[in-house]
Amino acid sequence: MSVVGFDFGNESGVVAVARQRGIDVVLNDESKRETPAIVCFGEKQRFLGTAGAASSMMNPKNTITQIKRLIGRRFSDPELQRDLKALPYSVTEGPDGYPLIRARYLGEIRTFTPTQVLGMVFSDLKTIAEKNLNAAVVDCCIGIPIYFTDLQRRAVMDAATIAGLHPLHLIHETTATALAYGLYKTDLPENEPLNVAFVDVGHASLQVCIAGFKKGQLQILAHSFDRNLGGRDFDEALFQHFAAKFKEEYKIDVFQNARACIRLRAACEKLKKVLSANPEAPLNIECLMDEKDVRGFIKRDEFEQISIPILERVKKPLEKALAEAGLTTENIHAVEVVGSSSRVPAIMRILTEFFGKEPRRTMNASECVAKGSALQCAILSPTFKVREFKVNESFPFSIALSWKGPAPDAQNGASENHQSTIVFPKGNPIPSVKALTFYRSGTFTTDVQYADVSELQAPAKISTYTVGPFQSTKGERAKLKVKVRLSLHGIVSVESATLLEEEEVEVPVVKETAKEPAKMETDEASADAAPSTTSETDVNMQDAKGAAAASGAENGVPESGDKPVQMETDAKVEASKKKVKKTSIPVTETLYGAMTAADVQKAVEKEFEMALQDRVMEETKDKKNAVESYVYDMRNKLSDKYQEFVTDSEREQFIAKLQEVEDWLYEDGEDETKGVYIAKLEELKKQGDPMEQRYKESTERGPVIDQFIYCINSYREAAMSSDPKFDHIDLAEKQKVLNECVEAEAWLREKKQQQDALPKYANPVLLSADVRKKAEALDRFCRPIMTKPKPAKPATPETPSPQSPQGGEQQPQSADSPNTGNANATEGDSAGSEVPPTAEPMETDKS
Repeated sequence: MSVVGFDFGNESGVVAVARQRGIDVVLNDESKRETPAIVCFGEKQRFLGTAGAASSMMNPKNTITQIKRLIGRRFSDPELQRDLKALPYSVTEGPDGYPLIRARYLGEIRTFTPTQVLGMVFSDLKTIAEKNLNAAVVDCCIGIPIYFTDLQRRAVMDAATIAGLHPLHLIHETTATALAYGLYKTDLPENEPLNVAFVDVGHASLQVCIAGFKKGQLQILAHSFDRNLGGRDFDEALFQHFAAKFKEEYKIDVFQNARACIRLRAACEKLKKVLSANPEAPLNIECLMDEKDVRGFIKRDEFEQISIPILERVKKPLEKALAEAGLTTENIHAVEVVGSSSRVPAIMRILTEFFGKEPRRTMNASECVAKGSALQCAILSPTFKVREFKVNESFPFSIALSWKGPAPDAQNGASENHQSTIVFPKGNPIPSVKALTFYRSGTFTTDVQYADVSELQAPAKISTYTVGPFQSTKGERAKLKVKVRLSLHGIVSVESATLLEEEEVEVPVVKETAKEPAKMETDEASADAAPSTTSETDVNMQDAKGAAAASGAENGVPESGDKPVQMETDAKVEASKKKVKKTSIPVTETLYGAMTAADVQKAVEKEFEMALQDRVMEETKDKKNAVESYVYDMRNKLSDKYQEFVTDSEREQFIAKLQEVEDWLYEDGEDETKGVYIAKLEELKKQGDPMEQRYKESTERGPVIDQFIYCINSYREAAMSSDPKFDHIDLAEKQKVLNECVEAEAWLREKKQQQDALPKYANPVLLSADVRKKAEALDRFCRPIMTKPKPAKPATPETPSPQSPQGGEQQPQSADSPNTGNANATEGDSAGSEVPPTAEPMETDKS
C-alpha cells in the first residue's frame, strides 16, 4: 500500500512519501523538490510538469497554468474573470455555465474541463512518486485549501480518479501543516492547550489556522482566509509597474504579446525574491519585444509602496481567526509562517506587529503541506505504525438542509411553506453524521446548501436529493429517518433514508424495538403544535449531535443518537406488542456543476489515450535518438577502433550510408513513426554488426584461448601426476583424459593457425564462443574421472591425515568437494594458483 502525500499548488506541486525512517520529499526528473503545475499541449503529445515548463515560452497559448483557480467555479464568477485576464490561454464558457479550456492538441483545437487538466497534473505527480518508490501509487492524501467549496472538493476527487489515485483524505493545507508541526513534538502539555497560529501565504491565497495542541492530539480552533492574497499579487503589482514604465520609456506594450507578458511576469517573480533578501534589485530582459532590450531598477521601499493595497488586507483574516477562536494575541504561544510567498519582509513585519511576537520558521515553507499529508496517509494506512496523534478537524462553513413542507398549510400559499435548518454549523467536527426525521406521504426532495455564501462567492445550492418512491401501509404520512453525512473530505451528502413503520406482534418487544414508539409519541405530540418536519428535525438533530460529539467518528451509526438508556426507560410506558419495521428507501442525487459517474469514466479513458500517445511519442524520440547516436558513434569508430577490421571499400560505402541516413534524419525523417526509426537502425546494423563482431572477437579471443590452454594443461598434469590422491583412478581412465586433452589441443592449434593466416578485416574462423564450448565439453568429460571418490576402506592413520583428523568413510568425498570448489574459484582467476590441478580445469571450463 502506497503512503504518499500530494500538495498541489497554484504554481507547483510537491510529493512526499513515508518510509521506515520518516517522511521524504521526492525529487522529479530534474532533481528538484518542486514540480511546476503545468500542462503544455503540443502537436504530437502533452508535456507535463518540468517538461511543460520548458515548453511554455515557445507555446504560451497552449500552456495551462494556475489550474487550481479554475476548478469548481462558474465562468461568470467575477474572481475567475479577473484571473483569466492574466492567463495567456483561452477559456470559454461551457454549456453548463462552467469554464472550458481551449488548446491545440494533435493538430486540432480541443476543449478540456479544469478537472481533466488537474487530473493530468496529478498524473505527473503520481509518476514522480512511482519512480521514486518503484511501485504503483494509488492510495494517497491530498492537501486542499480550507476555502474549497463542496463542488471544488468533488472536482479534486474526480481529478484524482482520472489520474488513477484513491485519496484516503482531502486534508486542509493548514491542518496538514499543523499535523507536521505537532506530531514530532514531545513536550506538548497535557492539560492547558498550546495555541499556535499558522499563517500560510501561498502563490494565490492566504490562509490562517489557529490550532490547540495537547499531548497526543490537535484541535483546530478556527479557520480564516483571503482567496486573493498571495505571491502572484505582488508579482502582478511589479508587472503592472514595469509594463507602464516600459511603455513610457521604450514605447512597447507587453500586453500585445503573450510571450512578452510571460517573460516579464517570470522576471518580476525573480525580482520579488531578490527584494526579499536585498534592499534593491535590477531587472534586465533581452529582446523582450520588438527586438528591444529593457532595463529596470527598483528599491524594496518602492516595491512595498506599490504593494500597500495588498498588504492592507493581511490583518483582516488574522483578526477574524482570533475572534472565531475566542482568543487574544496574548493567548497565542507561537506563530508559524509557511507558504512559498511568506518570505516577503513586509508580511513578516505585519505579523510581528499584530501578534506582538516574532513569527517562526521551524518548518520548510514549501514542503510542510506535502509532509503533513503524507503523515496523515501513514496514520490512515495499516502499512505504518505512527505515534498516537489525534486530529480534531473542523468544517469552515455552515451547511443547511431545506425542503418544502408536506402541504401548503400557510395562508399565503406553498411558497411560504419552505423550511430549512442548519445541519452542520460552522466549526462542526469532520467527519460527522446526523439524522433527521420527516413525515411524508410520498416522494419528496430536499436541498443541501450553504447557510451563508458571503465568504464563498459561490451558488448557495450544492445538491438536491429525491427521497422515494415509498408508500405507507397505513395510508397516512409515514415517518422517515434521513442520514446526512459530512465526510472526511468535507463533502456533504444525504447518505440514506429509512421508512419506519409500527407493526403489531405477539412477541414481547426487545430494547431496540422500544425506542421508536417512544419517539413516535413525542414526535406526534410536538407535531400538533408545529409543522411535523421542523419539530422532528430539531429534536432529532439534537440527539444526533450528542452522539456525534460523543463518538467523534464518521463511522458512528447515526441511530446511536437515540440514547439507549432513555429509550429503555421510555419503552416501559409503551405497549410491549409493537415493533418498528425499517425499510430502506431509494435516494437520488443531483449535483450542480459536478461530473457524473459516466463523465468521470469517459475522462479516465481519455486520459489513458493521451498518456498512451505521450508514451508512444517518447519511445519514438528514443528510437530516433538511437539512430542518430548510432550514426555518430559508428562514424568515429570507423576511423579509430574499427579501422583495421574493415576494407577501404567497405569503410567508404558505410560512411556514405551513414551520411545518407544523417541527411534523412534532418529532412524527410524529421517526423517519422517509431517503426520507421527501428527499421532504419536495423538496416544500418546489417552493415555495421559484422565490423563490430570482428573487433569484438579480436579483443576477446586471446583471453579465452589462454583459459582453454590452462584448462587442458591442468587436466593433463592431473592425469600424469604421481600424487597419491589420484592412485585410485585407473590408468585407462587417465589415458582417456590425456587423449581428450591432446585432441582438444590439436583442434585449437589447427583453428589458431587458420585464424592467424587471415587478415583482421576477414570474418574470423576461430570464434570465442566455439572455444568456450570446447572448454565446457572437455570439462564435462574429464571432471567425473579426475574427481572420482576413493573407494571405501578401513581407516588407517595415514589416510585421514591429509583430509581431516575425524576420518570416516564419507570424509574423502567431503574433502574432494571443497577441493573442487576451491579449484573452481582458482581456475577462473589465474593459472599460478597452488590449488590441486584436478579442480583447476573445472573452474576454467565453468567460466
